[in-house]
Amino acid sequence: MVLAKAVSTLAAASDTPQLDAEVLLAFVTARARSSLLAFPERRVAPGEAQHFAVLAARRAAGEPLAYLTGAREFFSLALAVTRAVLVPRPETELLVDETLARCAVLAQPAVLDVGTGSGAIALAVKHERPAAAVTGIDVSEAALGVAHANAVRLGLDVRWLRSSWFEALAGERFDVIVSNPPYVASADVTGALAFEPRLALDGGADGYAAYREILAAAPAHLKPGGALVLEHGHEQRAVLVALADAGGWRVAAARDDLAARARMLVLTRSVVP
Repeated sequence: MVLAKAVSTLAAASDTPQLDAEVLLAFVTARARSSLLAFPERRVAPGEAQHFAVLAARRAAGEPLAYLTGAREFFSLALAVTRAVLVPRPETELLVDETLARCAVLAQPAVLDVGTGSGAIALAVKHERPAAAVTGIDVSEAALGVAHANAVRLGLDVRWLRSSWFEALAGERFDVIVSNPPYVASADVTGALAFEPRLALDGGADGYAAYREILAAAPAHLKPGGALVLEHGHEQRAVLVALADAGGWRVAAARDDLAARARMLVLTRSVVP
């Protein structure tokens, strides 16, 4: 059976070989996973079987499942993804939760997503808070193309701007600035990570280059009482807190992901320039 063979192929490369194989077969045959499980005796056409084998081999080589199917769910939104953007991770949903919490008492919050990629954070915030004015920025035109296409398909009105950090936002201020910036040390962008855009992952030699840029520039773009919400690597919190403190930031909150790993900081300032 093609499914069993693929599971065997994926066992050495994936923590979820059965799930990966089912998702790929459902994608190739255009059938729901539940249908595959309910009718395992149904034949797979030769062309479909060949396509499935190719995708399974690519997955076994480490390529993310989302790139093979072109889709990823994030905060209950079905997003299209390509190799021009980082694959949205479940832990990044923490940033959406925190951003929404910070916007809860505001009638029309202004939210900025820095390094938007597929638009996952910006679109999730807009979907949950239609009255919010949401802007997503990225230096990559290809990434912005993916984000814009997702917004159009989902019917969500988000402003997309090409910008290297805050360059395109002179004079603009926001209630919340949220970012999942590149934070992997250059030497560690290897293995499965090498399939994803280096621009979205590489945080410089020590992994903190993007944080230094954001911490230095964000104060000029925050409204009084505003917050900066940052994702970080699970071993980076102590250094990031020190960098923030040196730049005049205060830690308003720190959150861990579902695996109890340090994952997010919320920073505020007592004085806005």
